Amino acid sequence: MMDKQRLEKPLQLIQMTLAVLWIYQGVIPKILFQSNAEINIWQAMGVELDMAKICVALSGLVEIMFGCTFLMWQRTALIHQLNILGLTGLLLLIMITDPLQLSTAFNPVVMNIAMMVLSIVAIQLLKLRNSPL
Repeated sequence: MMDKQRLEKPLQLIQMTLAVLWIYQGVIPKILFQSNAEINIWQAMGVELDMAKICVALSGLVEIMFGCTFLMWQRTALIHQLNILGLTGLLLLIMITDPLQLSTAFNPVVMNIAMMVLSIVAIQLLKLRNSPL
């Protein structure tokens, strides 16, 4: 018989890790030090430079808010399902707008897949925790 309390620590670690990663990605390359790669993505979609910079900052705010949801809702698989869906969409966006990014070190493939796997493991742990003994 599995002690459901033992599942709490790995779940908390996953939640905290995903929160930190999303918040970091929102703050550092999008708000504090606007990455040229981020600006180029918006420009590739037809947005002018000044507006692209605003869009990068706004997308950073959205990422920060999404990261905070991992801290607020720790008992639901929905946030992890949204994480997987969003990361898949962002990866497809990069493939379309700037495929050369996929060949650089520490590229979106590495980060997105790692974050998706964390969510897959979290969903599995949540199912175990919620299952009857």
